[in-house]
Amino acid sequence: MTDIFVLLSGLKDPRNILDILLVSLLIYFVLRLFRGTLAIQLLRGMMIIGLIFLILTQTIDLVAVGWLLRVSAPIILFAIPVIFQPELRRALERVGRSAPLAMRRSQSAMAQHIVTEVVRAAEQMAERKHGALIVFEGATGLADAIERGVRINADISTELLVTIFYPNTALHDGAVIISGDKLVAASCVLPLTQRDLGDSQFGTRHRAAIGITEQSDAMSVVVSEETGAISVARNGRILRLDSNRLRKLLSDFYNP
Repeated sequence: MTDIFVLLSGLKDPRNILDILLVSLLIYFVLRLFRGTLAIQLLRGMMIIGLIFLILTQTIDLVAVGWLLRVSAPIILFAIPVIFQPELRRALERVGRSAPLAMRRSQSAMAQHIVTEVVRAAEQMAERKHGALIVFEGATGLADAIERGVRINADISTELLVTIFYPNTALHDGAVIISGDKLVAASCVLPLTQRDLGDSQFGTRHRAAIGITEQSDAMSVVVSEETGAISVARNGRILRLDSNRLRKLLSDFYNP
């Protein structure tokens, strides 16, 4: 109990207040990076348990518990990177991304052509309820996903997209990846998000669309095979929309 009063008395120094604020901000940003993942629940549980044990050791002289905390602290620090390896990798990738404006390679005329062709294809496939998944590469390269697909390197057109995603064709199962002004690959396998999406109408395509945006700054367009609904995923989030809204989001992606 005495230690707590000593800590509180130290708040008179502005540097201590700044120190506490910086630590609080660090914890806040860490929680934001893990938000929406399965790891956030485990992280919160570890913090709550650690706080409870800390309070007990400070208020009640529990020698054995204090010794256990001191001994286990280094082990926990080494275990955290192993437990949270996927989430830490995604978080560091997000922090290290360059500004999209500096990396965007598309000219306005070319971008307008891509947007027009993709929106037209999405409208046709939505009307026919042909499932589709189109990924737009951002500043973060998607070489791993491209290598797992079939190389095409073709000009982007409505007819090409509609043909690729026609049911039972050789390349319809998987994602199409657009890089710059080219459709570089089709039938690409993407990582699936592990989050609970809370909507039974979101299937494997939607999970793949979200998964790739959790690991990169890419943008995904999904057409549902069951409902014909058009959705856009970015930054680990997904939104249903109409073709007009799709056109605006794609334009903003190419011309931020």
